[in-house]
Amino acid sequence: MPQEKTIALETILIEKITITSVYLDRDVMIDAYLPTNVSKPEELSLLLINDGQDLVKMNFEELLEELNIKKAIEPLFCLGIHCGEERKREYGIAYSADYKGRGDKAGLYNKFIFDELLPFIRKKYQIPSFKEKAFAGFSLGALTALDIVWNHASEFTKAGVFSGSLWWRRKSYDEGYDDETDRLMHLQIRTGIFYPWLKFFIQCGALDESEDRNKNGIIDSIDDALDFIIELKAKGYTNEHIKYMLITDGKHDIATWLKAFPAFLQWGWGTKKLNKP
Repeated sequence: MPQEKTIALETILIEKITITSVYLDRDVMIDAYLPTNVSKPEELSLLLINDGQDLVKMNFEELLEELNIKKAIEPLFCLGIHCGEERKREYGIAYSADYKGRGDKAGLYNKFIFDELLPFIRKKYQIPSFKEKAFAGFSLGALTALDIVWNHASEFTKAGVFSGSLWWRRKSYDEGYDDETDRLMHLQIRTGIFYPWLKFFIQCGALDESEDRNKNGIIDSIDDALDFIIELKAKGYTNEHIKYMLITDGKHDIATWLKAFPAFLQWGWGTKKLNKP
């Protein structure tokens, strides 16, 4: 049985839930941030967020409270999904592990999301359907969220990618790695089809890392993100579908993601139309 703890704020009800997953063979901690100012349930959107433990560290509820009080975003139900001890196995790309075998349980994580988590949420909160669903995450959790959205486009409308591990590759550098053929997420876009309703928020920090494998003076995380956007545009996506956010002093850390998150929420669910990128 799920274990629960509830915290009530002015505009949010926070429920800390533990779900026992058969697929992952572990208990999964979930933080549910349910808005209390919803007059019409059919207007409620759902945002799943990997690495939910990072939301706790950034005091995510304060960010949501401020946006809700200002009526800056539409009704949004956020679920922070805590990672487990096998994060590097459960997160990744479902169709293929990387060159080190990491991500070999990503398919099981997909099953947890669709066969266990979403049915549980619909039943517990008596919400048979949401206005829209989105998925976001940080680092490897961002890659996982993106992979799930892309491969389940009938379920989702948006992906939030914060310092995403878009370098995830099927060959190591000493195995003849090639940017064009070996980055797993880029390959999926190239071989996939165009889903016109999907939108992508992609954030990078100029100080995310120091690696520069092609010696072009640009760190790999930015190169990988910009190349990913090139793949999206080659597929048919435009600036209407893509928001790229570079934080010049941004690092691969929670403080940077906290800076970016309000912009992501207002980009995706803002009550006032933002300037087009």
